[in-house]
Amino acid sequence: MFVVRRYEKNPLVRPTTDDVWRSYATFNPSLVAIGKRVDMVFRAVAEPRPLAETSGARGQFFLSTIGRAASPDGLHFSDITPFITPQEMWERYGCEDPRVTYLNGTHYIFYTALSHFPFSADGIRVAVALSKDLKTIQERHLVTPFNAKAMTLFPEKIGGKLTAVLTVHTDTPPSKTALIQFDSPEQMWSETYWREWLTHIDEWSFNLKRAEDERIEIGSTPLKTPAGWLIFYSHIRHYYSQHQKIFGVEAILLDLKNPRKIIGRTRGPLLVPEEVYERYGTVPDVVFPSSALLVGDMVRIYYGAADTVCAAAEVRLADLLATMMGESVLTRFSKNPILTPTNNAWEKKAVFNPAAFEIDGTTHILYRAMSADNTSRIGHATTRDGVRIITRDTMPLYEPREPFELKNIPNGNSGCEDPRVTRIGDRVYMCYTAFNGTQAPAVALTSAPVSDFLENTKGKWSWEKPVLISPVGVDDKDACIMHTAHHGTLFFHRINNAICVSSITIEQPKPVTDYAVMLEPRHGMWDAKKIGLNTPPMLVKREDGTSAYLFVYHGIAEDSSEYRLGLALLDATNPTKVVARTTDWVLEPHMKYEKEGQVANVVFPCGAVIRDDTLYVYYGGADTVCGVATGSIKKILKVLS
Repeated sequence: MFVVRRYEKNPLVRPTTDDVWRSYATFNPSLVAIGKRVDMVFRAVAEPRPLAETSGARGQFFLSTIGRAASPDGLHFSDITPFITPQEMWERYGCEDPRVTYLNGTHYIFYTALSHFPFSADGIRVAVALSKDLKTIQERHLVTPFNAKAMTLFPEKIGGKLTAVLTVHTDTPPSKTALIQFDSPEQMWSETYWREWLTHIDEWSFNLKRAEDERIEIGSTPLKTPAGWLIFYSHIRHYYSQHQKIFGVEAILLDLKNPRKIIGRTRGPLLVPEEVYERYGTVPDVVFPSSALLVGDMVRIYYGAADTVCAAAEVRLADLLATMMGESVLTRFSKNPILTPTNNAWEKKAVFNPAAFEIDGTTHILYRAMSADNTSRIGHATTRDGVRIITRDTMPLYEPREPFELKNIPNGNSGCEDPRVTRIGDRVYMCYTAFNGTQAPAVALTSAPVSDFLENTKGKWSWEKPVLISPVGVDDKDACIMHTAHHGTLFFHRINNAICVSSITIEQPKPVTDYAVMLEPRHGMWDAKKIGLNTPPMLVKREDGTSAYLFVYHGIAEDSSEYRLGLALLDATNPTKVVARTTDWVLEPHMKYEKEGQVANVVFPCGAVIRDDTLYVYYGGADTVCGVATGSIKKILKVLS
């Protein structure tokens, strides 16, 4: 589990008409930190210019050069000047996308050199410039005798050899990501050495693709961490197909002594285009990682946005490494599932999607129960230690009783589904999905006195007549309410695959007519297709003494049907404002009881309870059984804060 946060004052560097050479774009920065000084090189693009008649081509093209800038902190840049401009025939149509490494007193700046126009694969190769001070170039060389890009040098020798990583045949697929080692700097631009290495490339390459229509391009110079070499790279989905390209930033972790060995990897993108400066520009919807620096306990990722500006984001190193190595903040109870179907007719088919709340040390679990004719009711069980069931009612706690939840189609789905429970004062309020099989699913609200849960009710419950509170005629689910001192009662619900919030009056509830979108799917990520709230927000205290509301939500990817879980924090004074959201998921279907059932590959909570430092998340597995997973609140809040 980790959280990536963009620098609030992005972009860092942007084009300006004050300088012709960078009047059109400034992006894909690469940085090097030596002592307290941070230097940056970046790709700069000038406004289009006409081709000379002697070039053999006509029209206009955009000339890319490489600029440089200096900074005291890696965020504020000055002294921005041209650095590498075309001089040789093999770079006459542009110098692009630099990657700089400082090693043994020399800066090695690898970049893409363009020798042909119109651009073609044979004229797109890697070059290198050597500089002592990043102000003057001592020498430059054409490096690869074949099509390649994105080469960068490790900042120290490995096994006594200079080691680099690059993407080969980027424009003549299939491309390969590979390592190469040199005995001396001169070997870097030896055509003979490269030709020989190319015959053994499979021994040095590693496959980072998840599908054949993807494109991978190395982004950052490797960062040395205690766990391994950390490299951020560009992962582009649907690059070679008719689908829309999806740019993302991912990372791999390589063994310190044997960098051909991958020991960790992100499970999906860390960044996708979301902000305005990433969505709109020279090439819309692009985030391209080009550098990374360690800043205290954070990794700062530098990237080009929309091929127009330079930007930065940060992630806590320990959180990122732990996730890449397979650690999770939530642990399943070893004896899951804790609730399974019984021979009682009303819960014989399935029991799942449990709500939960605590009264006087007892956790009450209200779960969705399904009969053979697909009618959903609400069952009730209790636990004292949070994981082992001590009582379970033989009769439903709540049954369908209104036209909007009574069955209209024989054996079709109907009833009271997916409860969420909130205690306000001396009453327990329950939101649930009401469905009669013919009308759109709607959110119903009812309540009962807390005393019902304290006494031996013997199956007698005092639930109020339910009232629909979601917009009329709108498919609405995944709902709960929460009472706040300054904002009254808030109603969280799902509309158009996003989490929305409305205000309601619980004394006289009625269907809401307006709402605000609070949390949306993220295109290209694990929660891209739709999201929904799972647990009512829970008040928590962070280490600095401030409060926030924590909740669990679910997401589905565009190319998957799996239900995965994420976490988010809401501002304590304004609970409609999201202040943090996990970048990756915290729980996914893995166990047999989560992967096999009525609906395969589902983990779906409706309730959670906090006891001391432990978060108990109660969830449905494959729409068939109930399980519980636990995690440390302190650890969760450290990541989210």
